[in-house]
Amino acid sequence: MEELFSKVTDPRIQGRCLHKLYDVLFIALCTILANGEDFEDMVEFGQQRIEWLKTKIELPNGIPSHDTFNRVFQIIDNEEFKNSLGEDAKSFIDSIEGELVSLDGKKIRGVSPTSKGNDGLFILSAWVNNYQVCIGQQKVEDKSNEIVAIPKLLDELDLAGSIISIDAIGCQTEIAKKILAVDANYLLAIKGNQGDLFEEVKEGFKYTPVKEHSETWEYDHGRYEERRCSIHLASEILSPNTLRKWDGIKTIVMIQASRTKKGATTSETRYYMSSQSDQTLEDYNKMVRSHWGIENHLHWHLDVTMGEDKSRSRKRNAPLNLNVLRKIGLRRLKNMKDNLSLKKRKYRASLNNKYLEKALFS
Repeated sequence: MEELFSKVTDPRIQGRCLHKLYDVLFIALCTILANGEDFEDMVEFGQQRIEWLKTKIELPNGIPSHDTFNRVFQIIDNEEFKNSLGEDAKSFIDSIEGELVSLDGKKIRGVSPTSKGNDGLFILSAWVNNYQVCIGQQKVEDKSNEIVAIPKLLDELDLAGSIISIDAIGCQTEIAKKILAVDANYLLAIKGNQGDLFEEVKEGFKYTPVKEHSETWEYDHGRYEERRCSIHLASEILSPNTLRKWDGIKTIVMIQASRTKKGATTSETRYYMSSQSDQTLEDYNKMVRSHWGIENHLHWHLDVTMGEDKSRSRKRNAPLNLNVLRKIGLRRLKNMKDNLSLKKRKYRASLNNKYLEKALFS
């Protein structure tokens, strides 16, 4: 566990600290896992579990105060602290090669509830769907957007051999070039904001016959979904001028999706570009579906299971650092091998030291 935070520098004045940095971070992570949410909960957890904690950490001066937890999380360098996500992932991801890594942003609404768009605290995350883990993140600066943050995040991570999927905002020629530069492949959504490219792709599928397609079906909780995947080589339907603009473009993918719920059916057609030509129809259908794992398995759980949008920690680096801690906690909850929901796992960890310990160290 200490290795997880080994690269985090203690920003406090040495010799004046009553509590070790690792002790503060260990209690905070335990609190997040055990159904707690804020700095007051960290103090309460520490006081109620002090005997158990003494078997895991030093606690030379007892449990830190609310102000200490607050101050430490405000001043820890987030650039260092977010590296803990990568350190955590190394413990169980064998290789990133061939894995789909989804990039998508989420706004923490509790930090700036009245702000609009990307103003406030907006974080771009990298999610490996097969492993259900966030491997890195990048803050989107105010008055900026994900287009600026994506290259920074790509530079920070070792993504060689992976497949990077991004929604339509990432469908930019420079981002496609950047992904190839880090020795990865891309799968980028094409939407109407791409103008001529979108129309060219749409017309290409309309007038060039598709030789084969792949269909998948899914029925869950009264909802029936059908997804039909078709592909063309980019050279078959795009103009030479368009091909020159997009480095590495090999395949264009069309997904025709329909959803039926309570007797009402909705349908839509989505398009994607890929830098690969060796994937099957089934592969593309699965990858497009898997991209949204970042919304369903990370962002949703941060809000609902981990209570992120209710958090009112707003000063300095505290909300960013707590976001990292929640992601680490979420990974540990997901890694538990039982039939409980994630919320029930948090509740059991709040009651059972052995269960909490298993979540921490498994």
